[in-house]
Amino acid sequence: MSNEAAESKPSPLSVRDVTVAYHRKPVLWNVTLDIPSGSLVGLVGPNGAGKSTLLKTIVDMVPRISGEVTVLGRPYRRARQSVAYVPQRESVDWDFPATALDVVLMGTYGQLGWFRRVGKTQRAAAADALRKMEIEHLADRQISQLSGGQQQRTFLARALVQEAELYLMDEPFAAVDAATERAIVTLMRQLQQQGKTIVVVHHDLHTVPEYFDHIVLLNMRLVACGPTAEVFTEEFLQKTYGGKLTLLEEVGEAMRLRDGGS
Repeated sequence: MSNEAAESKPSPLSVRDVTVAYHRKPVLWNVTLDIPSGSLVGLVGPNGAGKSTLLKTIVDMVPRISGEVTVLGRPYRRARQSVAYVPQRESVDWDFPATALDVVLMGTYGQLGWFRRVGKTQRAAAADALRKMEIEHLADRQISQLSGGQQQRTFLARALVQEAELYLMDEPFAAVDAATERAIVTLMRQLQQQGKTIVVVHHDLHTVPEYFDHIVLLNMRLVACGPTAEVFTEEFLQKTYGGKLTLLEEVGEAMRLRDGGS
């Protein structure tokens, strides 16, 4: 692709002056950002900063008071097939009578439309996604019988079969075992190598430099957005967390070691 063509390609995610409130209390205030294509983005900030709300706003689950969101240059309603959303595990009704395979097959519905039945092609894609997440042996198990890590892998497999361009993941590392965390990181990097864009709500500041090449620092307002090497600094973290941040020295040490300091 020529440089001119790359420059003319719309951003996978563009947010303009977005404000969101719950019961008249602002949760997001005038947030504006653009996510570069093919980036692996950490969405970072304290509890209550509006990170999950931002993802829900992007996929029209939460109404905006003002502002605009576009995906690949289009409103979400016209680009929904290009977006895969992985919600917080705690927000899912795990008692719903469905198997792991059923859940993954739900990811194919957007491509099928309402009146076409799931066929061999979709079942093969779902089986392949379960295999990539290393839980193919759990295909017929009820989701209520899966462990937390297995449930998270199931939802990631569902996102895989959507064959999206933009992946939005809300705290995928929360309460999972180390093996599942490694599997999620591997998946994100594979998607990125395929040219996909991934935005991840993340809490562990220590792993931010290792996992993400781009970060968004949010605390109701946008604090900073850019390459991790430029934005993941003590100055911006202090602005994001204020007095709540008690890990600044440890994070600073991690950054110093990352940069080759002695």
